[in-house]
Amino acid sequence: MYQDQDREIEKKVTQLRKGILELAIMSALYRDTHYGYSLVREMTAAGVFNLKEGTIYPILSRLAKEGLVETEWVESRQGPPRKYYALTGAGRTMCEALMLEFRRLIKVVEAAETDTESLSVHEEDKKIIVPRKENG
Repeated sequence: MYQDQDREIEKKVTQLRKGILELAIMSALYRDTHYGYSLVREMTAAGVFNLKEGTIYPILSRLAKEGLVETEWVESRQGPPRKYYALTGAGRTMCEALMLEFRRLIKVVEAAETDTESLSVHEEDKKIIVPRKENG
């Protein structure tokens, strides 16, 4: 019974990390261009969890196919050329939208975890609900 629950938790954690990792990669590329290993170094500098190049390349490839990331080969003084990644204009727009939504979700989780009164909602985050008029 506990093994099934542990597997379920592990699957959910993996799913959560994948989405957040994609956003973290986009955020790093929002600030600067990177080649694969430099992305890994920057993202593991916080020491949150181990990250390997093999984990980020499929994400970078998918982002490139979606037109959110562009690549450029650059000669290196320390060996073979390196493939650098940068966000496209569409990638920057997507990153901004995802970061906004991510921040909103963090507020929701934190409010649910503590007290719904502590949720500070900015005016621009509020949605206006207009009731429908009944026919007749």
